[in-house]
Amino acid sequence: MLTVEADAVRVEARLSAGEIECPDCGGVLAPWGWARGRVLRAEAGPVRVRPRRSRCVGCGGSHVLLPVFALVRRVDLADVVGAALVAKVSGAGARTIAEALGRPVETVRGWLRRFGRRAEHVRVYFTALLVEVGIDPVPPALAASSFAQAVSAMVGAWKSAVSRWPQIGEVSPWQAACAVSQGRLLSPSWP
Repeated sequence: MLTVEADAVRVEARLSAGEIECPDCGGVLAPWGWARGRVLRAEAGPVRVRPRRSRCVGCGGSHVLLPVFALVRRVDLADVVGAALVAKVSGAGARTIAEALGRPVETVRGWLRRFGRRAEHVRVYFTALLVEVGIDPVPPALAASSFAQAVSAMVGAWKSAVSRWPQIGEVSPWQAACAVSQGRLLSPSWP
């Protein structure tokens, strides 16, 4: 799995030109079919996606090129999940968040629980990233919970990256977190 930009035409051009590197060996990825098409849920409505598959010319490994807005094994876009995380930090419960986002309560509760179990690891990872990439990094202030600290660290890392590379500001903090985690932000094995 490799996270790439949202523009499928640009991804195809980069892939055909040999500009995408294998995450396993550093070799060149080449086109190799398509993954199963799927419909993801955005705040504004459904988004149809058919991720590109690639194969490394060096090691022979195959990779699905996942758009930056999609999380692995999640039907909702990263921005929707990010909105739920921010609402939780603001004090909202799963039912209130689910109602506001138009999602099932069980789905939202699952996001919050999964993120809550990994919050300390996520906080450490994104705080280190914030310090590493920032020109003049300012670590996030302490928050009331590890959950809130993790969300703050994610936003702080995004701001830190934008201070060095302004074009990163074209994506939301949640898409940036999705890219950094290779779409595995809510996966139990990440980071």
